[in-house]
Amino acid sequence: MSPARILVATAVPAERDAVARAFPGPVTDVPLPGAVLHRPPAGPDLLAAGVGPALAAASTATALTAAALAGTPYALVVSAGIAGGFAPEAPVGSLVVADEITAADLGAETADGFLPVTELGFGTVTHRPPDTLVQAAADATGARVGPVLTVSTVTGTAARATALRARHPRALAEAMEGFGVAEAAAAHGTPVLELRAVSNPVGPRDRAAWRIGEALAALTEGFGKLAPVLESWKHP
Repeated sequence: MSPARILVATAVPAERDAVARAFPGPVTDVPLPGAVLHRPPAGPDLLAAGVGPALAAASTATALTAAALAGTPYALVVSAGIAGGFAPEAPVGSLVVADEITAADLGAETADGFLPVTELGFGTVTHRPPDTLVQAAADATGARVGPVLTVSTVTGTAARATALRARHPRALAEAMEGFGVAEAAAAHGTPVLELRAVSNPVGPRDRAAWRIGEALAALTEGFGKLAPVLESWKHP
């Protein structure tokens, strides 16, 4: 599969560069409206799509649309980066691959608790990557498999961490872009995958406990192992 057929969307340049290190060689910059693709000589196109689900969706949609208009649509979109992990299932330094990409705070607060937007009669809150691809990615990288939550506000208290786990008992991690990337991919009928390296535990905010460098190194190593899977996988 041509590298141009796969798009990897991260939030920030540091995450994009961590992925790029798995695909060494000179990178070509491809300007897009409001974004820049980084194209290694061998590997997927890389996009620092921005922080949060809205900007991630907009930037990813731009890249997908540009590829479609050029007659070279992507076969797969991967949302990648670092994340908070729910202890003890997803410890710092581990990898998580999502079997569900869920918008955890898209909905309404009520006197009886949180209602997802689907219970209000609108939209969706979960995208499910292809099962075969999730399993292949987990087998190749050693990643744990489970839901990855997308939030617009990073969890910083034990109370919110507990509430999220009560609503999503299988959740392994939370990040801020996966659902936005998945929404853009779904609009183009393109499969999506999410791979996260855990940099900190979900819970009380403690910057001293974050291990961003360790997580970025795990992301590089993970993509080095994931590359053959991405190159060989074909959507049924």
